[in-house]
Amino acid sequence: MKIAENTEELQQGLDREVLLHRIANRVRQSLELAEILTATVAEIRSFLGTDRVMVYRFHANGSGEVIAEAINPNRLSSLLGLNFPADDIPVRVRDLFVKTRQRSIVNVASQQIGMSPLDCSETGKPLNADIKYRPADSCHIQYLTAMGVKFSLAVPILYREQLWGLLVSHHCEPRSITDAEMELVQRVADQMSIAIAQSTLLSQTREKAQREATINRVATILHTLQTPPLQTALEEIVAVLQGCGGRLYINADNILSAQLYSCGLQPIIASQREDNSLDRHPVWQKWISKCLKHTHLELAVGGSGVPWLIRDIYNEIELQGLAEIFRDRGIRSLLVIPLFYSQQSLGYLTIFSQEITTEILWAGRFDSTSQQMQPRQSFEAWREFKSGQPREWTAGEIELAQALGNHFSMAIQQHQLYQQVQALNANLEHQVKQRTHELQQSLELAKVLKQVTNQIRSTLDLPTILQTIVQEIRKLLNTNRVIVYRFLQSWEGKVLVEDVTDKNLSILGQIYEPNCFPVEYTYQYQAGRVRAINNILEAGLSACHIEFLQKIQVKANLVVPIRRSDRLWGLLIAHECDAPRNWHNYELDLLQQLADQAAIAIHQAELYEQSRAAAATATQKAEHLEFALDALQRTQAQLIQTEKMSSLGQLVAGIAHEINNPVTFINGNIDYIKEYTHHLLSLLELYQQDYPKPTPRILERIDDIELEFLIQDLPKMLSSMKVGADRIGQLVLSLRNFSRLDESARKPVNIHEGIDSTLVILQHRLTAKPNYPAINLVKEYGKLPLIECYAGQLNQVFMNVLSNAIDALEQHDEKRTPAEIKTSPSQITISTEIKNQDEGATSLSSVVIRIRDNGPGIAEAVRGRIFNPFFTTKPVGKGTGLGLSISYQIVVEKHGGVLRCMSQPGQGTEFWIEIPFQ
Repeated sequence: MKIAENTEELQQGLDREVLLHRIANRVRQSLELAEILTATVAEIRSFLGTDRVMVYRFHANGSGEVIAEAINPNRLSSLLGLNFPADDIPVRVRDLFVKTRQRSIVNVASQQIGMSPLDCSETGKPLNADIKYRPADSCHIQYLTAMGVKFSLAVPILYREQLWGLLVSHHCEPRSITDAEMELVQRVADQMSIAIAQSTLLSQTREKAQREATINRVATILHTLQTPPLQTALEEIVAVLQGCGGRLYINADNILSAQLYSCGLQPIIASQREDNSLDRHPVWQKWISKCLKHTHLELAVGGSGVPWLIRDIYNEIELQGLAEIFRDRGIRSLLVIPLFYSQQSLGYLTIFSQEITTEILWAGRFDSTSQQMQPRQSFEAWREFKSGQPREWTAGEIELAQALGNHFSMAIQQHQLYQQVQALNANLEHQVKQRTHELQQSLELAKVLKQVTNQIRSTLDLPTILQTIVQEIRKLLNTNRVIVYRFLQSWEGKVLVEDVTDKNLSILGQIYEPNCFPVEYTYQYQAGRVRAINNILEAGLSACHIEFLQKIQVKANLVVPIRRSDRLWGLLIAHECDAPRNWHNYELDLLQQLADQAAIAIHQAELYEQSRAAAATATQKAEHLEFALDALQRTQAQLIQTEKMSSLGQLVAGIAHEINNPVTFINGNIDYIKEYTHHLLSLLELYQQDYPKPTPRILERIDDIELEFLIQDLPKMLSSMKVGADRIGQLVLSLRNFSRLDESARKPVNIHEGIDSTLVILQHRLTAKPNYPAINLVKEYGKLPLIECYAGQLNQVFMNVLSNAIDALEQHDEKRTPAEIKTSPSQITISTEIKNQDEGATSLSSVVIRIRDNGPGIAEAVRGRIFNPFFTTKPVGKGTGLGLSISYQIVVEKHGGVLRCMSQPGQGTEFWIEIPFQ
């Protein structure tokens, strides 16, 4: 009787472990939370034998919803999809679920509630306390009675130390809960926490990828053309943020010149004034000005300029004057995105959202506006509708809006700068037309000027542009030296580019301190001063300045500032070094125009560099995201496969150890048994010689035991036992060689032993079975030295490749007739050889292991994906798609080798494994 009870307990323990193993595998193999929870509650209900097992998830406001349920419909009504108010589970109870990981068991018949905390409420340390029962609250008993429940078990599900939900079991009849069942349910709840973490990470990754795709799509619209299609981009962002309408307001010096784009539903201001736009309404302008000022201060201290959210316009005090205008159009909430560039306000983007109707399916009818004082008597589904509700904007939507606002700001700023450049070019061309009659004498120079301008506009490489400018100016002016001088810190300067007639005149790259360059000159040049000096000795320069110019052999010069907005960027200077020179006005105008073009080119080049840097940053982020996703997949695959192979290795090593002890005992004593048997038979023979006439009783016994046959068969039987024991010893050695649990580091091993050990383990799959014919095995081993490698991991590669080959051959044989199988039986060929580094070289490079089958082969489209994580062509449940992915990492990444697949449909498949010696 006691043995039967122990057997039943062992079976129950085994059932619990099998259940936990199935649930853990499901968590590892699937990232879909709903699928995991649905399967888990079904498994637990089947194990506990209760009428209902469900997962209850809490909302942010304390209410909750049943999101997964397994139920006996003949005994209880389904609660799946129903919501429960926050008052059903008081705050103090929810706090105990978090602080102590409290488990509660309610027996309605005895009106007792059992508490089983896992952690101490004061210290937070784990407890081993038993379940403590006390009288249950009458409201709680009435609540469960109305639900038709006599037994209730609730176990908290925690995520990031917060109460995520409850794992609940209900039964219509009184029952008790054993410690083993409680432990099982708790471990299942812990597995659910892992599944929730994995699902949350997947959801966040998907949301981030979708957000990046949306940002890239809008950025493409804004940055593709020189004139960004702001209307199209506005419609796109309104659609993305699921608004009912939107407005884009771009600032201008004059409010009447401000640009306005709108789409979708708009508030209408009824006014007798001609100007009845929302953006010019005093209430709106006052509120917008306050928000813009706040954003400007936030940016000044390093903030990011978060969008302004008005959840309920009707209750916003500062917009009370506009509440009716929005109410008439059904607009309830809005999101305003400030547009700033380098702390300069460019305008704002407004997204409108209409009122929404919420629908919640409650478990029982109740008044949601007041606290529940009595338990509900019915849990029949009640659908609650609330119309005219403000929209709840999510943190992801606000983050997306901020990112899109940054792209709008960049596009608007770039467009305004482009318009400024266009305006400057247009103004320059207008001046050229007005002064054509004054420049007839320099017509040829003007043609060359236009040619230089076109060259400047044809490239955005700043050094090339500046070098082109100084070369053309020197040729046109026929002077000795032309330089671009750029100001550094504290009015120091550096010769950035130059063009000279003689290398002896070169001053390229030299840096000059401002000692002999009066500071007032820099202020004058910054104000736009242009100076022509015909003779440095007659220009009234200081002695120090004259000495400085004489050191660089200057006799006359022409100086024009290069300005970026109101900042002095540098100087464009022409030097005459042979003799004094009288400069003409057209030469000064020429230099001035090219300096302006240089400023524009510098500005365009800087904008180009900024756009390239932004594009490079976006590309780098996308690459980092792709790399992170790939690394996550590979890490997850490796963890799963490593855990599986580690468990298999431990199992194999344990079995080998347990078998080895008795086999060693048998093998060590067989020789002695043979010797003892020989002595006994010799003694028997002496007895027969000395007493040739035995008694009748002895003769009868000789006949009964067939003495003559026994004397002949006993030595043969001992020899057979010796062969069997040796065979078992070889099998144990092969199992230990395959597992190699004690060989985690690289060490020299015999590759052939690893292959043979793997084949011993797979021998049962190679031999003939009722449903499958035998698979022939051909070994073509070359002479190999010991190879330094990770033996256990390499055995794993052999196991994965050989198992896939056997699977392919078995599937192929299922589709063939017996005659076809007899004509061309399935076969696996394993060959090894040494590959030299170069043809004819004496140094050894690597060892090659080729595993080839004569199966159906692999199509090109499939062959290109076989090393991808989770890719498999096997039926559901027969493969995880991790074997070849892990094998590729082991061979290529861990050993620096080569793993490739060569196959053609109908011609079999060969895997080439190459492991370097070093």
